[in-house]
Amino acid sequence: MRPDEAERVQDELRTRLVLPAGRGPLPGTVVGLDVTYDTGSDRAVAAAVLVEVSSRAVLEVATAAGEVTFPYVPGLLAFREVPLLLAAIDRLSQPPPLLICDGYGVAHPRRFGLACHLGVLLDVPAFGVAKTAFVGTGPEPAAHRGAWSDLTDRGEVVGRRVRTRDHTKPVFVSAGHRIALADCTDLAVRLSAGFRIPEPTRQADISSRAALRASQNG
Repeated sequence: MRPDEAERVQDELRTRLVLPAGRGPLPGTVVGLDVTYDTGSDRAVAAAVLVEVSSRAVLEVATAAGEVTFPYVPGLLAFREVPLLLAAIDRLSQPPPLLICDGYGVAHPRRFGLACHLGVLLDVPAFGVAKTAFVGTGPEPAAHRGAWSDLTDRGEVVGRRVRTRDHTKPVFVSAGHRIALADCTDLAVRLSAGFRIPEPTRQADISSRAALRASQNG
């Protein structure tokens, strides 16, 4: 698939996007997602980690390894990562109630980042938590844990800068599908304990790296 064809796919899938304005009930468990790439090759490993919201305890881990066939193109990350992420999710013992992606939701040039893509394909709530901003600007939030400020792009609020730890750089939270931005913000803070990154995606990063190392050593 060429990049221009991938953009058309994004435009088509975006018509199925559901972004509720009001808050909704939040699940007791969530699934964090991440992909680790093998430097110097096309191999990568995706991890899906089921975490209990109340305790932030890891309940289940599933990984999937394979070749990445789509080139790296800013704004089209989903086409590199979605096949492996879907394979990892499929290996969980239960369908995911909510997905947290290491990436973006609507804070994206075409308002359809990785979290939107996965959320729409599986029709489950999903949002993204990124370490840096892709699109949008906004003021720094206050220095205390739980503080946030709007992330705005072309006059539209596309996400929030969220402080998950006191006096630590904020993360960039954006809704992906079937979840309000306010609920994404709350979950990002609740799921961050002693680290800046929420525990589900942090554990997915750890698990995907460990699985890649194991495959290299095996």
